[in-house]
Amino acid sequence: MRFKMSKNKKKEEPIIDQEQHLEAESQAQAETSEDAQNDATTVDPVEDLTHQLGVEKDKHLRLFAEFENYKKRTGRERVELFKTAGQEIMQALLPVLDDFDRALVQLHKEEEGPAVEGVTLIRKKLTTTLEAKGLKEIPVQAGDKFDSEDHNAVTQIPAPSEDLKGMIVDVIEKGYTLGDKVIRHPKVVVGQ
Repeated sequence: MRFKMSKNKKKEEPIIDQEQHLEAESQAQAETSEDAQNDATTVDPVEDLTHQLGVEKDKHLRLFAEFENYKKRTGRERVELFKTAGQEIMQALLPVLDDFDRALVQLHKEEEGPAVEGVTLIRKKLTTTLEAKGLKEIPVQAGDKFDSEDHNAVTQIPAPSEDLKGMIVDVIEKGYTLGDKVIRHPKVVVGQ
């Protein structure tokens, strides 16, 4: 509240701010409208509580359903993660498998003996271990039909025979899957 001093300073008069005045009017209107509503419609307390219970029950059911969906989704994601958890390490080891294959081809050309047997055993052990973790070779060989969705054509060469046109002539790199996911498509040469 502010006080106004008169010129003769004998008497102080309180002057109400406009904001306080408007606030007081709005409170009075709210009180009269509340009274009018209470008089016009008397709400049955049982009916009101039943309605509130229904609303809360609906909220609870929606929250429960949302939580169940969350659990299912995270469960699926976790299973997918476990299936492909080692994808990066598997992809890093694929060139090692390729090197073993090339080494075996060269060793078979040059000599037979303990070196060939040793490299063969090491490759077999590595392959068995990776297969146990879900790695599978995509079976492709020369003479198979070329499919652009399943194979990666590196180059095309004139077909050595008529029956090899549009077919795989040579496999340059083997393809592999991890679980159901292809982590490397086979690289092939196609006859034209």
